[in-house]
Amino acid sequence: MTKALSDPVPLPLARDTPFDPPSELRLWRGEGPLRPMIFGDGHVGWLATRHSTVRTVLADPRFSTRIEVMHPPIGQRLSQQTLTKLPGFFLREDPPVHTRFRRLLTGQFTVRRMRDLEPRIEKIASDRLDAMEKAGSPADLVEMFALPIPSLVICELLGVPYADHHRFQKDSATLLNLDSSVEQVREALSDLMGYLRELVAAKRRDPGDDLISGLVATGQLDDEEITGASVLLLVAGHETTANMLALGTYALLDNPEQLAALRRDPSLVDSAVEELLRYLTIVHIGPVRTATEDVELEGRVIKAGQAVTLSISAANRDPERFEAPDDLDITRQATGHLAFGHGIHQCLGQQLARIEMRIGYPALLRRFPGLRLAIPPQEVEMRSNMAIYGVHRLPVAW
Repeated sequence: MTKALSDPVPLPLARDTPFDPPSELRLWRGEGPLRPMIFGDGHVGWLATRHSTVRTVLADPRFSTRIEVMHPPIGQRLSQQTLTKLPGFFLREDPPVHTRFRRLLTGQFTVRRMRDLEPRIEKIASDRLDAMEKAGSPADLVEMFALPIPSLVICELLGVPYADHHRFQKDSATLLNLDSSVEQVREALSDLMGYLRELVAAKRRDPGDDLISGLVATGQLDDEEITGASVLLLVAGHETTANMLALGTYALLDNPEQLAALRRDPSLVDSAVEELLRYLTIVHIGPVRTATEDVELEGRVIKAGQAVTLSISAANRDPERFEAPDDLDITRQATGHLAFGHGIHQCLGQQLARIEMRIGYPALLRRFPGLRLAIPPQEVEMRSNMAIYGVHRLPVAW
């Protein structure tokens, strides 16, 4: 039975198809930009689904991202008790604390510096394709290609030994698994913090030419702050792009006319990357912002202390912003999508992610002209149980 507009709704919602947001979001977006929502801790706040509304909240300093005022959109796994007061988690800070971290890190992620990394990323992608080809068809695209590329890149950028990738990938998966218990999240976070804490201490003794050593050299952050920031960069730096590479490939295989167009004209890769970011929107639950004072929004008053879940996936499919939004069209100029967020918390590593995808997709398609799914589509296991959407495995053949 359809819920009335005044009835609070819970998350998460089940998807009807692998690539489209839950159908309820489309329905609710058509009914209005905001509706009441029940959060994981019982808090009654709001769900925003329209592009203009989500963008407005992301840019409004009256909405806070601090962990102390956060209400989890689902469950209790990332409650205040789990992450409160961990230094360096600048993603969960407002200015001026957030500004201090952002200023130190922005110089590490400039467009120019990311472009300087292109030859190395091209070499990493080529090496992974060599290994995949040598292993033979069929292969799991996630294991052989999509996950190693951003993992290797972020390891080199941060100064993290790639030999330890199994450890940090395992902890990252636990942190992002929506079914993980609070205790499992705490253990994974403690293990990852401990590992990076030791690495930061080693960089202080013997610095290298990497981002963590650079943060140590500034003298503006203590070791715990650098450790916390490194956790965020390491997890976000490999999980997001890995899932875009795998899920984006799956979406292209599912849309053969779009795949054929990209093969015919590789210069479309820039618009294809932006369109895939919009169309797929792998950050599929949240983010959440909490009003620090009463805010009038879309004809409603968001009370101080009330949280708003921002559905980026619904916003990126808003027909008021994008024509035929449910169609994948790699020739579309998808500028203005919110896949990287908006405002002061817009993704720090977005240029790196773009470059990895701009290099990764064409390299994969050139190497394997006959690339195809190795299993029926209905057998592809989707990451509906993860904070970052995608595929757990993608068996492909060529």
